[in-house]
Amino acid sequence: MSLDLNIEVPTDLYINGAFVPSESGERFDVLNPATEEVIASVASASEADAMKALDASQAAFAEWAARKPRERGEILRKAFELMMAEQKELAKLITLENGKALSDSMGEVAYAAEFFRWYAEEGVRNIGEISVGPSTGARIIAHHKPVGVGVLVTPWNFPAAMATRKIGPALAAGCPVICKPASETPLTMLALMPILEKAGVPKGIVNIIPSRKSGAVVDKLLHDPRVRIISFTGSTEVGRKLLHGAADCIVNTAMELGGNAPFIVCEDADVDAAVEGAMIAKMRNMGEACTAANRFYVHDKVHDEFAGKLVKKFEALKMGNGLDDGINVGALVNEETRDKVGYFVEDAVKKGAKLLTGGTRPNTKGYFYTPTVLTNVPDNADLLSDEIFGPVAALQSFSSDEDVIRRSNDTEYGLVAYLYTKNLKRGMAMSEKLEFGMIGLNRGLVSDPAAPFGGVKQSGIGREGAHEGLMEFLETQYISVEW
Repeated sequence: MSLDLNIEVPTDLYINGAFVPSESGERFDVLNPATEEVIASVASASEADAMKALDASQAAFAEWAARKPRERGEILRKAFELMMAEQKELAKLITLENGKALSDSMGEVAYAAEFFRWYAEEGVRNIGEISVGPSTGARIIAHHKPVGVGVLVTPWNFPAAMATRKIGPALAAGCPVICKPASETPLTMLALMPILEKAGVPKGIVNIIPSRKSGAVVDKLLHDPRVRIISFTGSTEVGRKLLHGAADCIVNTAMELGGNAPFIVCEDADVDAAVEGAMIAKMRNMGEACTAANRFYVHDKVHDEFAGKLVKKFEALKMGNGLDDGINVGALVNEETRDKVGYFVEDAVKKGAKLLTGGTRPNTKGYFYTPTVLTNVPDNADLLSDEIFGPVAALQSFSSDEDVIRRSNDTEYGLVAYLYTKNLKRGMAMSEKLEFGMIGLNRGLVSDPAAPFGGVKQSGIGREGAHEGLMEFLETQYISVEW
């Protein structure tokens, strides 16, 4: 089926610089969440295909690692420019297979491309150090070498950005990669390959293997000693399984896992600014983000004002096919996600929550769910302990800083928290007490290629973005020498 786009959208595996069918000949369908129609059939990789990709990666590794950092950086810079030249078409493709509004997709492409530009610049800063051992007098030389072949497993919610956030630092560090995109959204990553080819990425350095047999394919790779790092973004549940698999061969792990973000509005907050921040933290990508605000804690004194203004904002949003003009809220990625969101709302209302707006599934084709605001949400509502991954804001009130910090930290997750207060001293003090890897202080958006993205507790291991993201793909070697 034609995607009616002005860019090449391959549907086969990408191994050793060429698009090839899977060895088994198996394929799977990709749906448009807004229409439930099949938009493409994509090759499904087998374990044998994964081994071919690994062979290609290992064969290309030495030459790529030996290239000057500036040479690798110039290729990444070119990839940034080529992505931005195709921003509109790539955004359309994201909307077609993911369902999000085109405006969201346009923002994602710009964000995704920026990782190539950032690591084009950061890759030349692989800086070691030299010192003298205080007791031995020997020179201590510490430098950083590319870790080796990486396996990159990406989710469906940001099919471009989650790819480039991993590919960028890996290539800058000198590592080849094997990418396994989510089955719901494989087309975007495949469409990036002609762009990387034009930018000058050699064959074998990036390999793409969509698969409906993800568990078996990734496990096979993790048990080959040539694989030296796995970088995964997805649920904590799947992350635990991958950590078990990585343990057998002691594979390096970089894990960006689930979240359960609190959004705290203090009594001295600028309520209008907090509402604007909430719209970003909750409704960016329709709430289908690990960074999405999941639990809203609003001080008693401003709760009703905040809730009323949030409802007006939600009701002003226009829902529909993400490719149509003026749409703010597209379709959720699949039926399972839509139904899970519906369950969360029904469960909360049944247990005593008050529905202020939304809470319905339109009687139309597509996996839509209306933007929803709930208040008086009881502590035993399931949506407070799990990721909603949909356009639902669940509000509770609080009366003291100590109480809201305790409630915010009462979760196995620790990815991001949002906090609104006009008092900077108070904001910084509360931020330090929140057990989260990232804090949005008077901001509804924390994602930034130049910032270390990641969580604590069961929300992840390691960091992506910033210099830390580069270091995930490097290992330190120490040389002891006298002269």
